[in-house]
Amino acid sequence: MIVGLDIGTSCIRVAIGEVGEDGSVEIVGTSVRKSAGMRNGLIVNIEDAAAAIKDAVEVAEQNAGAEVTSCAIGIGGTQIEGLNQQGITPVTPPGKPRREVTRADIDRAIDNARAVFIPQDRELLHVVVQSFTVDGAANIKDPVNMMCTRLEADVHVITASKTTIQNVKRCVNRAGYMPIGVMLKTLAATEAVVHEDEMDLGSILIDMGAGTTDVLVLLGGAPVCTVSIPVGGNLVTNDIAVVKGIPVSAAEKIKIESGCCWLDGIEDEKEVIIPGVGGRDPELTTQTELCQIIQPRVEEIFSMVRSAVITNSSVSQLSGNIILTGGGAQMEGVIECAQAVFGTSSVRIGVPDKFGGRESEYRKPECATVIGLVLSNKNIVQEKSSRKSKKLFSSGSGEKDENILKKLKKIFF
Repeated sequence: MIVGLDIGTSCIRVAIGEVGEDGSVEIVGTSVRKSAGMRNGLIVNIEDAAAAIKDAVEVAEQNAGAEVTSCAIGIGGTQIEGLNQQGITPVTPPGKPRREVTRADIDRAIDNARAVFIPQDRELLHVVVQSFTVDGAANIKDPVNMMCTRLEADVHVITASKTTIQNVKRCVNRAGYMPIGVMLKTLAATEAVVHEDEMDLGSILIDMGAGTTDVLVLLGGAPVCTVSIPVGGNLVTNDIAVVKGIPVSAAEKIKIESGCCWLDGIEDEKEVIIPGVGGRDPELTTQTELCQIIQPRVEEIFSMVRSAVITNSSVSQLSGNIILTGGGAQMEGVIECAQAVFGTSSVRIGVPDKFGGRESEYRKPECATVIGLVLSNKNIVQEKSSRKSKKLFSSGSGEKDENILKKLKKIFF
């Protein structure tokens, strides 16, 4: 079994998956519970957060009819930083005949690329290989067995705040579970909702959370830019609460039930009841008036994402899609709003594929991260099963499965 745990600002989501002998994954249990002890993607109260995590996992356990002991955790927010690095290693010594590239050469090039200075308050989260250059020939995905003098590795290095990672792990431990790994949320969501051709052509994944909006730019099958915007759906809720003079909880309910962020998309005008406060009578408003509050803020968020991508990425053109995930991706008119800001019609909602179980519970854009955590970590289960099989049945050669190890390096190193 694999358990994915997505600790968000507004909700905690859990997904339990079973890995079959053929490597297929079936989602056997899910749960969604309101977050506690969280603010803008950061833990501000460990006890409250741990209690909320325990509650969410227990509900998923009941749905799956299984006991959970460990989980893979998703992490995001403004404490995440990404940068592109290059590592170089000689393959053939001077004066010697050229030889073939081996896995050891590739590992050495990657290790040189990851030898970047990391401040003491930060922790290395991922090193994802983008491509290799063999004697000046660039954009090679697998240089094994190629004749070479010098090998270069281009990688994307992702780091996170050490304090944040420690607090997340401590919360999970306090809830009674063991963390098996911490993974960037947008990287996990990519596994669940982004197609291979979209990654090759160049796409932008935008995770529209309550406290932050996390962004991952993909090109050539790998991430090239990681950024996070310190605003999210909570800002839209606050705008409604301030303009209408109602509590945040009431504004959140109105946003979910009647919110729209694209004025031209409203066809049938709908009346919305604004609850009374302090003895004041309820009042009626329209969806159009509500949209006039919401649309400018959502446009602002997309504009900030666009500016951040342009500033932090050297990519001049992307031919794939803009994929929207997270709770904010459910709002009516969000596709049209993104199309207007980015100036493209290539925008879609990222919904996980079918993996059995209660599909209606997880085939939603806000479940992209938690399903991605399950899919990304199935290799660990297969690795453990492979070790057990070797101990019981192998001749004792102890040879490594290089493909699994390569995948694990991409996820956890």
